[in-house]
Amino acid sequence: MSMNNLPKVYSYKLSRDFGFAPNPFHGLCTLATCKPQVRHGAQVGDIVIGCGSKKLKMPERIIFAMRVSEKITFQKYWDDPRFAVKKVNLHSGRAHGYGDNIYHLENEKWIQEDSHHSFSGGLINQGNIDRDLGSHNILVSDDFVYWGALAPVVPAHLRDLDGDDLYPNGRNFRCVFSDMFRAEVAKWFSELPERGSLGRPASWR
Repeated sequence: MSMNNLPKVYSYKLSRDFGFAPNPFHGLCTLATCKPQVRHGAQVGDIVIGCGSKKLKMPERIIFAMRVSEKITFQKYWDDPRFAVKKVNLHSGRAHGYGDNIYHLENEKWIQEDSHHSFSGGLINQGNIDRDLGSHNILVSDDFVYWGALAPVVPAHLRDLDGDDLYPNGRNFRCVFSDMFRAEVAKWFSELPERGSLGRPASWR
């Protein structure tokens, strides 16, 4: 891979993993809520990696890795029949109950569906609305690995490599890495032996 074509790499920690953000079900991995700065900055071809945390009792592990294949807005996500299966259905199985396709416009007002990000009974959670709508972008991937509760340890060669470390130190995300490190991450991702959703969400345990 040419250095000019290297993907940008985004890495952050998950404090919770219910299969909602990201949502790895139905053959696509989507990041439609939380992390507005990542959803705003990441472009098609970039690699987004979500790591475990002490709060999740999975420090220094990788929950998921996805290469962005599409970037769309909330309204397009809601209107596109391809993503109807991602709409929340609280009366079906868990994968449907944690659907992340929950925002759409009605009469020029944003509606938050009864979901994991609303309060019990479908009451509006304004804090989640404000954060989620901090970016109107949704990241979609058909090239991803979601380990969930089976999360592996971050590979040693992606830790502290000339000052670069895939595992973020603080609560914020990391996206500034050297070209050499980005090339290493891209190589690691392309050589992963499996794709798709491999494990249950860690917070389902």
